Amino acid sequence: MSGAETGRVLDTPLTRLAGVRHPVVQTGMGWVAGPRLVTAVANAGGLGVLASATMTLDRLADAIHEVKDRTDAPFGVNLRADAGDAGDRIDLLIKEGVKVASFALAPKRELIAKLKDAGLVVIPSVGARRHAEKVAGWGADAVLVQGGEGGGHTGPVATTLLLPQVVDAVDIPVIAAGGFFDGRGLAAALAYGAAGVAMGTRFLLTSDSSVPDAVKRVYLETGETVVTRQVDGMPHRVLRSGLVDALEDSGRVGGLVRALRNGARFKKLSGMSWREMLADGKAMKHGKDLSWSQVLMAANTPMLLKAAMVDGRPDLGVMASGQVVGVIDDLPNCADLIGAIVRQAADAIAAQQSYLAGR
Repeated sequence: MSGAETGRVLDTPLTRLAGVRHPVVQTGMGWVAGPRLVTAVANAGGLGVLASATMTLDRLADAIHEVKDRTDAPFGVNLRADAGDAGDRIDLLIKEGVKVASFALAPKRELIAKLKDAGLVVIPSVGARRHAEKVAGWGADAVLVQGGEGGGHTGPVATTLLLPQVVDAVDIPVIAAGGFFDGRGLAAALAYGAAGVAMGTRFLLTSDSSVPDAVKRVYLETGETVVTRQVDGMPHRVLRSGLVDALEDSGRVGGLVRALRNGARFKKLSGMSWREMLADGKAMKHGKDLSWSQVLMAANTPMLLKAAMVDGRPDLGVMASGQVVGVIDDLPNCADLIGAIVRQAADAIAAQQSYLAGR
């Protein structure tokens, strides 16, 4: 019997909404959340999410087909709401019958309506209560809330403070992210009123993840994160490394030169024209109220992540990571991981019943 086939079931609004067996979501990590990992999560009963921001439209189509060939379970695709070809990507998801569309930024009201009319479940990610209220008002089916403990772009508010604020503010299912790695965390999130948890770093550090083994060892051995603005101008939680320390010490001019160089590399890799990249930059600037220097620096993100996550060169790239990396010391497969999380959460919930008076 595999780890996820244990008979323990936690029936929540998330499992019913997404059609999955377990209230556990694997986040859409660029260069990490590809068909291999998403399929493993889906087959284990969780919600796997393809990361499309680092894929061309054609590559995304291939990735969706690959997952569909490997599993009949529901899965999702994470989209950049401000991408120039967001409309084409949404059309692709609708055509292919993808179950869930998730967003790193709040999608426009019209995009939410189009996806919902086609039968997709829409789950934006937010980092503040007001953002959750906005997308809920626009018709989002659920919302993923990430606290400051999470990896990648993050905010300053801890999950334990942000999560109850959002749960109290909206009447749609809330998925908790930032600081989760085991069943105790899932039980705690459910106690706060969440419908499930989402994890990135924990799924990156599995045997089903395509991240090179040498890079996984760096994660397991380092265990220390830092929030830096030197990657792309916005708060970004990554593993502390010699490169990150060097970026922190570099000046503004050096950072912009590096960003332009990486922008040219990303242009070649993505097949985008300079006009398309500038259009994306303009949308990003407007959506996040960024300066043009921050927009230029954003070109660093995909290339610096690729250097580590794909090319296996942590000395030349950055490694996004949540604070939970410090308590992870193994590389289970996704079936065993999700099975263990569900069992532990169910046991923790059952144990709390003994605290009720009269029992």
